[in-house]
Amino acid sequence: MIKVIGVRFKKAGKIYYFDPGDYAVSIDSYVIVETVRGIEFGKVVIAKKQVDEEDVVLPLKKVLRIATEKDRITVAENQEQAKKAFDICTTKISDHNLDMNLVDVEYTFDRNKIIFYFTADGRVDFRNLVKDLAALFKTRIELRQIGVRDEAKMLGGIGPCGRMLCCSTFLGDFEPVSIKMAKDQNLSLNPAKISGLCGRLMCCLKYENDDYENAKRELPDLGESVKTPYGQGKVVGLNILERLIQIEIPEKERVIEYTLDELIEEGIITAQATK
Repeated sequence: MIKVIGVRFKKAGKIYYFDPGDYAVSIDSYVIVETVRGIEFGKVVIAKKQVDEEDVVLPLKKVLRIATEKDRITVAENQEQAKKAFDICTTKISDHNLDMNLVDVEYTFDRNKIIFYFTADGRVDFRNLVKDLAALFKTRIELRQIGVRDEAKMLGGIGPCGRMLCCSTFLGDFEPVSIKMAKDQNLSLNPAKISGLCGRLMCCLKYENDDYENAKRELPDLGESVKTPYGQGKVVGLNILERLIQIEIPEKERVIEYTLDELIEEGIITAQATK
């Protein structure tokens, strides 16, 4: 077991583990750490805890120090400089007639590197652009192509639900989302209704997927033939979340609605026996 803290460098970014050493750090405090990108300023989101060595990538980088007010001022200055760099880079992209869309610009804390995030439909030859930017800013330049989901995460926005985008507020990582999840939840397969601002399937389709999968294992399938006290019937309707089943009885010319518990109590189906 080793002692770690969890640090984020962006509001809804990934959480990285660091060795706190002898520093007394608490949640919502700020620290200066060394990363593969250089010296960075991050927010503590997980307090000191013990984890198995197998759960982290060793060796862990140590916290260099607790952030000071001067460090906060440096971060604010970097953000202002990044805004200016964004305008300059946008102009240069236009000058070089490059088919790319600049999304964000970020300075590392120590200003040893500027990272330009962009989207593009394909590969972009930006070598001349990098030369121009390096000559202007006199530091290391990195142009990083990102996907549309990452773009939405950086820019933020309001989703179809009326709330701020999950990816820009609390989702640290993107999880795989499939059209099968929408089918399992009986949602309209109209792309406009199940896609987020990024144009990809909405991340929230994943949230209830496990409940739907568990429910489908318990409930009979649509069209399945079942024997009821009123005669042989066929499942014609399902309300998965409320565990309601509609069974058509041809002999009685009626549709009867049962709860899952009622079906089990009457012996129409047995618990966990339908799948």
